[in-house]
Amino acid sequence: MKIAAAIVAAGRGSRAGGETPKQYRLLGGRPVIARTLAAFADHPAISRIVTAIHPDDAALFAAAAPDAEWTPGGVSRSESVRACLNALAADAPDAVLIHDAARPFVSAAVINAVIAGLADADGAVPVLPLSDALLRGADGRATAPADRTGLHRAQTPQGFRFAALKAAYDALPPGADMADDAAVALASGLKLAMVAGDADNMKLTFPDDFARAGARLAQTGGGVAVGFGFDVHRLEPGPGMTLCGVRIDEGLSLVGHSDADAGLHALTDAILGAAGLGDIGQHFPPSDPQWKGAASDRFLVHALSLLESAGGRLSHADITLICERPKIGPYREAMRARLADILRLPIARVSVKATTTEGLGFTGRGEGLAAQAVATVTLA
Repeated sequence: MKIAAAIVAAGRGSRAGGETPKQYRLLGGRPVIARTLAAFADHPAISRIVTAIHPDDAALFAAAAPDAEWTPGGVSRSESVRACLNALAADAPDAVLIHDAARPFVSAAVINAVIAGLADADGAVPVLPLSDALLRGADGRATAPADRTGLHRAQTPQGFRFAALKAAYDALPPGADMADDAAVALASGLKLAMVAGDADNMKLTFPDDFARAGARLAQTGGGVAVGFGFDVHRLEPGPGMTLCGVRIDEGLSLVGHSDADAGLHALTDAILGAAGLGDIGQHFPPSDPQWKGAASDRFLVHALSLLESAGGRLSHADITLICERPKIGPYREAMRARLADILRLPIARVSVKATTTEGLGFTGRGEGLAAQAVATVTLA
């Protein structure tokens, strides 16, 4: 069975607060919508994903999900779903899962349950039982208890046989806006199965929801990773060098394709290593002439951006410079300040140390300078 996913992301999310629509806000260093899309992109049963977005959000969507397919959404949820169904119709799948972009914690287990629920029904909806007592009320006063028998909380993704759901939406009057896809399906007489939902599959609606989601990530995220970097450059008499982003004019230069800042190169590799994203040579090959003489802070900023896009956050950086000359002590605090600025870290989380090899080896003979770096990152 060919299954597609339709992600509804055209809303403004004003109840969540902030100037950025909630689906593009960062959660654990990663846009909410990027987490949502990844849940479906990583699922082996999903062959295509189409997202309905507000046309004004095209740049935000491209930054959060490069190369992902999108279609202009409508002013209501129902119109946005209809737009996704129309986009899928030319190469129609057998089934489609409709999901809210603001539910970034959807699990593979819920997706599996919804797909399984389609075996003998037109649609399947993940639900949760109501555990709290219900009250009717008005003007801040309770007026009567409400019977919760037979009531459930509906979640997404809601899955449907594509042709059946498309016909149900095509039958909606223009401008009609239903609460969700289950309501549209039931209005058309479709048979829906209820499957087990997941309490963690929360929808981000209010500011407090983001606080709860952040706390959840802190408890269940990927934990802490440590990356190590090492770099060496030859020393020779010259007009000066840049080391850990600081200019040093003491009659010595570092030789390399870029500005040969060994400290920043080692730290770039450490960050890439902690995130499992390769090494500096893969991203900035020395054979590429565009990096000739390039300032190495560009490499470091790029590595940091890749880490954050992958849901990670740098929490500490430690660099050790190994050389006889130049003496690092007079420049140490300037280096820490420069690194803290590039990395957007408090200076207390940036360390720069120096040592010699007691006259041994190429560093002891003054032929070159080496740098080691350790990057500590938290992964969401």
